[in-house]
Amino acid sequence: MSAEVREILDKARAEGRTALTAPEGKLVCDAYGIATPGEGLATSADHAVELATSIGFPVVLKIVSPDILHKTEAGGVLVGVGSAEAVRAGYDQIIANAQAYDAGAVIDGVQVQQMVGGGHEVIIGAVTDPTFGKVVAFGLGGTLVEVLKDVTFRLAPLTVHDSLAMLDDIKAAEVLRGARGAAPADRAALSTMIERVGALVADFPEIAEVDLNPVFASANGAVAADVRIILSAEPPVETPRIPREEILAKMNRIFHPRAVAVIGASGETGKIGNSVMRNLINGGFRGNIYPINPKSSEILGLPAYPSIADVPGEIDVAVFAIPAAFVPAALEAAGEKGVAGAIMIPSGFAETGNVEGQQEIVEIARKHGVRMLGPNIYGYYYTPENLCATFCTPYDVQGHVALTSQSGGIGMAILGFSRTTRMGVSAIVGVGNKADVDEDDLLTFFEQDDNTKCVAMHLEDLKDGRGFVEAVQRVVKEKPVIVLKAGRTAMGAKAAGSHTGALAGDDKVYDDILRHAGVVRAPGLNDMLEYARSLPIMPTPQGENVVIITGAGGSGVLLSDACVDNGLTLMEIPPDLDEAFRAYIPPFGAAGNPIDITGGEPPSTYENTLRLGLTDPRIHALVLGYWHTIVTPPMVFAELVARVVAEERAKGNHKPVVASLAGDTEVEEACEYLFDHGVVAYPYTTEKPVAVLGAKYRWARAAGLMPG
Repeated sequence: MSAEVREILDKARAEGRTALTAPEGKLVCDAYGIATPGEGLATSADHAVELATSIGFPVVLKIVSPDILHKTEAGGVLVGVGSAEAVRAGYDQIIANAQAYDAGAVIDGVQVQQMVGGGHEVIIGAVTDPTFGKVVAFGLGGTLVEVLKDVTFRLAPLTVHDSLAMLDDIKAAEVLRGARGAAPADRAALSTMIERVGALVADFPEIAEVDLNPVFASANGAVAADVRIILSAEPPVETPRIPREEILAKMNRIFHPRAVAVIGASGETGKIGNSVMRNLINGGFRGNIYPINPKSSEILGLPAYPSIADVPGEIDVAVFAIPAAFVPAALEAAGEKGVAGAIMIPSGFAETGNVEGQQEIVEIARKHGVRMLGPNIYGYYYTPENLCATFCTPYDVQGHVALTSQSGGIGMAILGFSRTTRMGVSAIVGVGNKADVDEDDLLTFFEQDDNTKCVAMHLEDLKDGRGFVEAVQRVVKEKPVIVLKAGRTAMGAKAAGSHTGALAGDDKVYDDILRHAGVVRAPGLNDMLEYARSLPIMPTPQGENVVIITGAGGSGVLLSDACVDNGLTLMEIPPDLDEAFRAYIPPFGAAGNPIDITGGEPPSTYENTLRLGLTDPRIHALVLGYWHTIVTPPMVFAELVARVVAEERAKGNHKPVVASLAGDTEVEEACEYLFDHGVVAYPYTTEKPVAVLGAKYRWARAAGLMPG
């Protein structure tokens, strides 16, 4: 951390300024080794000529004023000034333009700067994102950054690996590598400048924004021609973090409770408190269930208590099914009882504008060390404990997928999909307003939960983006984390902002940072659910070589397109393998990739080519394209594929296999059969099976599970 930078920032603050002047910006850059052109501050026309002569012509002249941030708009920039006479006239012109633009502006003088150019114009900067905090940006500079928006983001501070990856992460990456014979940009110089901007904003959190635009990047280095640094109006506030051990202590009691109390339990059908009670009882929860209702002595055959304080013994979880107005007093009682988790079903809090009411229950929960889920949720399911603490329809198909949603409607879609597909789940959790427990807490639990092998999350916002990223980076090493982020468009973000009290962040920032963290982002709800259903049953690929085996040439072309769209690499088939495949397909078929076995082939052709694809170690994943014929009916195809895959997996040949089935309605049953036997298969689509395979590859790469 630089003492010189601290002095500059403190001086600006003391003067009530939130913007550094250009000379101050240069001093900050100098302190962090960020290359800028030679320059000086002229306070008269003669002084400007003296500086220009010393620096060397041509020069750039820029107004220096703490009151004028947008120098070009004020007529305060002259480029390519090539003589002493032009400098003298230019100085007077810039001062006059600035005074006309803002008569009251304090003018420190005119910056005389070495004229730089050549190479590529890029932008390097940093912003303070409301979700992720300090974020570094890199992209094409000049006017292109606003027109093309070809920019990528990372959390600050950055590693060398992060900054180099940013250079390859923009659409115009090939331009910087020297496309069409142009000289490539100096990658090391650009990477170093990106890193140093990240270090600067990490060291000085009061810096709200840094803009180095344009940065001229050539084969000989990188120079920031213009520097703009903005300070935050208010001092930054650090997000408090709960220690991981403390999170787990409470989460384990919430998901493995010995006793659950239902506050607002009811014997009247149609009441939320009745639905929660029925789900707990009928779902087979083996712990104690305590109905709380001051007006009843018994509910659904269980003794009822006037208050949670009257219940004998310890209680781990309290499910709240009472109106919002009665929640604070009941939560106080639950806290005094020592419950670990409060499941807040009631609405009527921040999502309706009752921010004060929500803050009140947050403070009560914190005072007693209670972790609160919600409010404004449908409850939660944890199938290993037969725990159905919700007023929605019960679900009891145990499996290894944990799903969370910020919306009740999305939660019901998750239930419906799970039921239709018979997808086994470990948990389904509503988070609602996220007044306390959020995705970070849930990821911390699912990370060490042996019953969970994959996590899928619908979210509209993140309370603590950095906390989420840290949790994700731990989890994805072992388990895929799939995210459906609502509010991708400006209109979508507005809609999300009015739903369950959420404000959607900027999608480009979300997209880059989540992807870099290892998240598999789903473009839509059905995609999220299909990824969650499919990824756990697919083996992890051991390389990039994907081979398509199809009975239909048209499907092969579409499957090839889908592979490219999903970042998959179609293997270049070597001659010996090409010959091996040709031994099994008719002369009028086509080897290469896709391998077209043609549509009239018997089951043996499918079996032989599939087995070859599974046994050859150079092939890492298979995409099967089937179309319905009487020669090889759908169920015959499904049964042989399932059998061959199982036989080869038993021999240690574990490869992802996905299938696209085209045909009459019988292909639907065939796809169900394949899914039940560990092969991802979809009818009537070439895009979906490849998208799922692409998601598996994205996770495997992020988890570092791909060789090389």
